[in-house]
Amino acid sequence: MIETTTKQRDVQIILIAEETRVMRSRTWDRLKFEVEYSLAKGTTANSFLIQGDKTALIDPPGESFTENYLESLQARIDLSQIDYVILGHFNANRGETIKALLSLAPQLQFVCTNPGAIALRQFFETKDLNIWVVRGEDTLDLGQGHQLQLIATPTPKWPDELLTYDPKTKILFTDKFFGAHVCGDQIFDEGWAIYSEDRRFYYDCLHAPQAKQVISGLDKIAELPEVKLYAPGHGPLVLYGKQELTQLYRSWSNLQKSQDFTVALVYASAYGNTATVGQAIAKGLTKAGVAVDFLNCEQAEPSEIQAAVEKCDGFIIGSPTLGGHAPTQIQTALGIILKTVSTSKLAGVFGSFGWSGEAIDLLESKLTDAGYQFGFDPIRVKFKPTDVSLQACEEAAIDFAQNLKRSQKRRTARSSLTTGAASDRTAQAVGRIVGSLCVLSAKRGDVISGMLASWVSQGSFNPPGLTVAVAKDQALESLTHTGDKFVLNILAEGKQLRRHFMKRFTPGEDRFVGLETIEGANGCPILKDGLAYLECVVQNRMECGDHWLVYATVENGKVMDTEGVTAVHYRKTGSFY
Repeated sequence: MIETTTKQRDVQIILIAEETRVMRSRTWDRLKFEVEYSLAKGTTANSFLIQGDKTALIDPPGESFTENYLESLQARIDLSQIDYVILGHFNANRGETIKALLSLAPQLQFVCTNPGAIALRQFFETKDLNIWVVRGEDTLDLGQGHQLQLIATPTPKWPDELLTYDPKTKILFTDKFFGAHVCGDQIFDEGWAIYSEDRRFYYDCLHAPQAKQVISGLDKIAELPEVKLYAPGHGPLVLYGKQELTQLYRSWSNLQKSQDFTVALVYASAYGNTATVGQAIAKGLTKAGVAVDFLNCEQAEPSEIQAAVEKCDGFIIGSPTLGGHAPTQIQTALGIILKTVSTSKLAGVFGSFGWSGEAIDLLESKLTDAGYQFGFDPIRVKFKPTDVSLQACEEAAIDFAQNLKRSQKRRTARSSLTTGAASDRTAQAVGRIVGSLCVLSAKRGDVISGMLASWVSQGSFNPPGLTVAVAKDQALESLTHTGDKFVLNILAEGKQLRRHFMKRFTPGEDRFVGLETIEGANGCPILKDGLAYLECVVQNRMECGDHWLVYATVENGKVMDTEGVTAVHYRKTGSFY
């Protein structure tokens, strides 16, 4: 048996500009069970040290890195010489590192926005902190030309978000903007295109539900003098692909804003678990082509909630359960919804809890009594969500989006006159393209999924490879990123396997229950009643309208039925509608 070793966590330090160092706390393992980390490529928590006449530390990492980080920091500077800690955002995870840092350097002054200051004081409720609250266009002069410009860029997920620009080095410290969860030795983004998929995934997970605020942040960045380097909180520093990534953030955000349907996702979260569930739901909605108005009730004003639910096409509300009740902010939001939102709009309820879920029951019963229809069954997550429960949340959100679109179509009479004869002829011609009927089965960790596929073609001879088109709103799509493995089960004509995979599955439902399967060498299910199978690994993927075109190389394969004939999918039209 081949023994494998996992690299130990460490801190990579390098001088990146005058008097400016990056300290990259690295892990090659998956850091957290949240959607944004699900590609399991490790991550870096990037912190920065600027040493002018005064010294500023920007964005210390979370508690997973506390020990290594402080040890590395002390090896390079006397902690008593640090004057400021600038916080791009604050959470309890980062608070643990700050607590350890304060015990060694009690002189520290924190620089953050007002929401960040409130969160800091709540975390250190018994400690008198020295906090400089950023207001307007404050600057922080460290001397030697490092007159830092502090830029508040609040978002629903990070209402305290703060960017920092250093005019001497022309570095913009971007915290949650322009990052990626990938770990390696490369500090800058040489060959920046290799990170494209990771950066898009990071954006889709974190920023797509707050596209309006992202555009506002991009507008503020555009007003700055020359920026040579983006220094994000995670992943490689953005030097070579800065212009391209900036344009992509704007185009992705504009695309989200231009969607035909918008869902207001209103939530509160006591310990972060409900927020994690909400993030998975938001990702499912956006991948299904629905815009999301993401609202944290603990930060949003009632007038903001009312404006969002008035203009939305559907709404989803999520709550933790605290002492057997929903938080006051959620009760206020529920009251606004009941008074404002038409019962013709689709509703959804979710929440996390420790021992009971009374808050979820309250939301469900109030909305049911008022006459609302639900786009998915209420989602209940006990304690911390897992990969499996987050996948189910994403699938539920996709169902919600599809139900929303179907209900709109039913309300809009479709006239045959609205579709020209030429487009009909084109759709019919495209429909004459045929493909073999296959079942794609994929597994990553504990998450398993399957889908019927007919847009399949051989892609290369050497190495043997194939392409398969996967709809963006397919549950399995999230398991087809670079490095993921799947099995292409080629079906035989006359068998009934296709019918099994043509039915609608409930969120999180095992697609392979009742079928005879064996486990492939890559861990994915192989259908014993299939004609043949190919074990594949994803090498690349390309965005093509409402689908992703996935290219994978074949590692292994076998014909299961030498007498069978490949099942083929014939269509009458090339249009989905």
